[in-house]
Amino acid sequence: MKKSRRQILLSYNKERQRNLLAKVGVHDFVLVLDRLKPGFNVAKIFRSAEAFGARAVHLVDIGPFDPGPAKGSFRKVPARFHDDFAACHAELQAEGYTFFLLDPEGEAALGDCDLPPKSVFVLGHEEFGFSFEPQDYPDLKRLVIPQFGNVQSLNVSIAASVVMYEYVRQQKAGK
Repeated sequence: MKKSRRQILLSYNKERQRNLLAKVGVHDFVLVLDRLKPGFNVAKIFRSAEAFGARAVHLVDIGPFDPGPAKGSFRKVPARFHDDFAACHAELQAEGYTFFLLDPEGEAALGDCDLPPKSVFVLGHEEFGFSFEPQDYPDLKRLVIPQFGNVQSLNVSIAASVVMYEYVRQQKAGK
């Protein structure tokens, strides 16, 4: 049964209040979801972020979404909300994070890049890209997830899961 817009908004507001009690995950990585459509993918990314122990998920210019597909994970992973990428970038940069932009045109392959403990992974809108000009942020390192088929992009929630897995794999191997 499809939820009405009103039902989604009520559920979202209730879960957003519960999110205030969320605890940081066991890892120091952060995801930044930049202007994603507030549909299915945002909640699925929270679900994966909880599974991989994310410190937090930052949402840039993302409105209310149905928290149902998160299966309760929106309550468990701290969410930070930003009107624009500049504010998000400044906050995380001040905390000493290294930024990685997931980009099909990336210079480095995900598996070939050493991911430091304090890593930020920025994911943009599947169709429209990022809300900012990447060249305005020279500290962003562009990563590509190697692919071998004809389609040269992954669903954003799948890409987020792949990068989180690689981060956890590298951190575990380094200990």
